[in-house]
Amino acid sequence: MTIAINAAFDGGNIEVVGIDGDRVDLTIRPDAQSDFFQWFSFRVAGAGGRTLTFRILNAGGSAYPFGWPGYKTRASTDRQAWRQVPTNYADGVLSWQVTVDSDLIWFAYFAPYTMEMHEALVARTALSPAAEHRQIGTSLDGQAIDYFRFGSGAKQLWFYARQHPGESMAEWWMDGALEWLTSDAASDLLAKATVHVVPNMNPDGTRRGHLRTNAVGVNLNREWHAPTSARSPEVLCVRDMMDATGVDFAIDVHGDEAIPANFIAGFEGIPSWTDAHGDKFYEFGRRLAAHTPDFQIEKGYEKASPGNANLSMSTNQLAERFGAVSVTLEMPFKDHDPNADAEFGWSPERSRKLAVACLEVAAGMVDEL
Repeated sequence: MTIAINAAFDGGNIEVVGIDGDRVDLTIRPDAQSDFFQWFSFRVAGAGGRTLTFRILNAGGSAYPFGWPGYKTRASTDRQAWRQVPTNYADGVLSWQVTVDSDLIWFAYFAPYTMEMHEALVARTALSPAAEHRQIGTSLDGQAIDYFRFGSGAKQLWFYARQHPGESMAEWWMDGALEWLTSDAASDLLAKATVHVVPNMNPDGTRRGHLRTNAVGVNLNREWHAPTSARSPEVLCVRDMMDATGVDFAIDVHGDEAIPANFIAGFEGIPSWTDAHGDKFYEFGRRLAAHTPDFQIEKGYEKASPGNANLSMSTNQLAERFGAVSVTLEMPFKDHDPNADAEFGWSPERSRKLAVACLEVAAGMVDEL
């Protein structure tokens, strides 16, 4: 039987170069009007009983080729469990070989969280009496920007995710966060804080199978200084809502291609930086590392030098604009090596659990924010 490769579905991305027997040569399609690419998601039909080799020929030209060494492709036959596949990167080509037992198998850069899954998440969250739902804007493709409000306390906490749509672990994090916020476990936090949640900032990129940009190739996390309705309405409507509520604490949820660990990045280098302000950010990291083995504070990004923070990025903009304790949370496409899982690597379920840990720590220090 001839195998068939297909990515014409919600969040799909791959292009077939050629199929030669049991070898499949592929390329990743760049984001629209952009040079960014790294996200892939596709299915293979007619593969049962065969040992196939897949090669992504343009991996070396991707946005973050330094992320491929040590990376393992995710594979699933039921689209529920996504297991790691031994993967090789050499001479700019990403390759893996699998023996397929079923007629259908799916491969992805990370376990997908599609727009259909997003709609289901929004629907079940909106049914909770704890949640107030609003559509606060639309994307350039006309998709809804969904927003939830919980609680009525004085502190204003914001959680938003998936500015970069290929970082699907970010919405798995949101899945866990929203489940916790609609449970009795959140009652103490919601007595002291009003919690604002945007589970997906970039629905167009999500549906289109982009790595990093929206429908017109704009990186939303470089728009926070001056968002516009023509380029970045997704950021504009969220920032306008933040201006209306204020922000005391925020987490912008992401995924990182290269570092095999969960970590946070802060707002060092903003013009208004003070050590007292920054200490609250560092204390959040210390408490989170003590709270769960799936977080650490040793690995992470280099800190911006004084006065050199990029204010087009949301974490820096919110810290400067509101005096917020503003956090970028990064989860790995690889694994959290300090607490590794050989079968699944970093996974949807671990992303969901990390969300709960983050919220529990935020609840414990809300009076200090």
